[in-house]
Formats: sequence, C-alpha cells, structure tokens
Amino acid sequence: VAGGETTVYATHVAPGTTVSVPVRVSGEAPIEPPQPKENPFTDVEEGKFYYDPVLWAYYHDPQIAAGTSATTFSPNDGATRAQVVTFLWRAAGSPEPKTGTNPFEDVPDGTYFTEPVLWAAEEGIASGTSATTFSPNNTCTRGEFVTFLYRFAGSPSIDDVDNPFEDVDEGRFYYWPVLWAVEQKVTAGTSETTFSPKKICTRGEIVTFLYRYMGEE
Repeated sequence: VAGGETTVYATHVAPGTTVSVPVRVSGEAPIEPPQPKENPFTDVEEGKFYYDPVLWAYYHDPQIAAGTSATTFSPNDGATRAQVVTFLWRAAGSPEPKTGTNPFEDVPDGTYFTEPVLWAAEEGIASGTSATTFSPNNTCTRGEFVTFLYRFAGSPSIDDVDNPFEDVDEGRFYYWPVLWAVEQKVTAGTSETTFSPKKICTRGEIVTFLYRYMGEE
C-alpha cells in the first residue's frame, strides 16, 4: 500500500519458457515481463527435454554452444570429444591454457578446439586417448562426459550412496562420476537399473547436463 493505493501482483509465465516472473497488475509503473528468447533452430522443438538447455547454452554470456548451422542445432547427433571440451571451456570463461606445449598430434594449431583441448588436458578434465592423441572427432559416451563434468566440478566427494546400476561397476573410471551426477540430479539412468555409460552422448544431452549442473543460471 502506497498513498492509499494497493498494488497487486500476479504470476506470468513467458511463452516458450518455464520461468515465472512477478507482474504488477495494479498501481503505478507496471513491471513488464522479460521477452522470451527467439528460438533460431528448426530442429529444437518446444517440449523436448533439451529445449530450454539449448537456448540457455546459445544465449549464455559467453556463448557455450552454437548451432551446427544458422538454423539447426542437431540435438540428436553424437557430440564429439572436441565439442564437449569446447563447451566446458566456454562455460569456464574460455581461459587461456597455461602451457604452450601441445602433446597431441591430432590437435593442430588454429582449430576451434585447440585451446579447449590443451586447457582440459592441463586441468585434468580430459586426458588423451593415448600419450600423443586426443581423438577430437571421436564421439563422447555418457560415461566419459559425466567424468569430464565431475572433474570440471573439482571431483567433489559424495555421500556413500547405493549404486542402482547393473552396468556401472566399481573400479571403472566413471563409477564415482556417475553416482555424483545422479546424486546432483544432473542426469538419471536410461532405466531404473542401467546408466548406459558406453552409449553415445548427444549434443542435446550434453547441454542439458551442463544446464542442470550450472543451476540453470
């Protein structure tokens, strides 16, 4: 109440988003709801699990993930190791690698993934597939990506939780990362008893995992 006038607020959900914002419906100086961001991608349909994550990654400052063309994101394509470390590198603010040494014969200078790969390797987020190769064009599995994300998060300790997955054996490199990702609600299994760690991780899944981990900020 100000000057004898009551101000009433309602909740408005912007079209194409899941964000509720307060809107003043009486009184002075109405609050305009934010405009929904335009979806530039013809293959990213509203209602898909990756819809909000894709737009978040595209409009994030700095941008985390662009499309595969001006009008496509290719959310069902397998994400390559080069793409994955690039997304993580951009999410970290595109830091300069500390070293100028490049141990990987298949990571030439001047590519979009050169700095991301060197940064990921020196930070211990993603190692090579051998001492001299990174295999940037290989597709990334679900087990690999949750491991990269777990290391990106600082390899946090997790509570002693039961492992519900028959295909996630203790001793595998992705064992603790998978349990951490499930505990943090970054991702669930592909069924109640399987995680499918060797299944290819799609571009839509990658940005969704990042979106959930970064708090949808």
